[in-house]
Amino acid sequence: MTQNAREILDRVKAWPQEDVEELAQIAREIEARRTGVYDLTPEEEKAIREGLAELERGEWTNEEAMRAFWIRCGVL
Repeated sequence: MTQNAREILDRVKAWPQEDVEELAQIAREIEARRTGVYDLTPEEEKAIREGLAELERGEWTNEEAMRAFWIRCGVL
């Protein structure tokens, strides 16, 4: 690890928790890119499980509604 990286990581201790969490998320993404494995956060795992449960209950939307959603988000 470079001296610059060590110095930055030492300063992280004084950062607000929100910024520390953002750094952790970026580090998870870098690690996933390097290893090909992404470790879910507990919140992500919970959201996925909830989505799968909704799907099993037949709670999904049609393609037209999803398309409208993505258009509103500026993706399409």
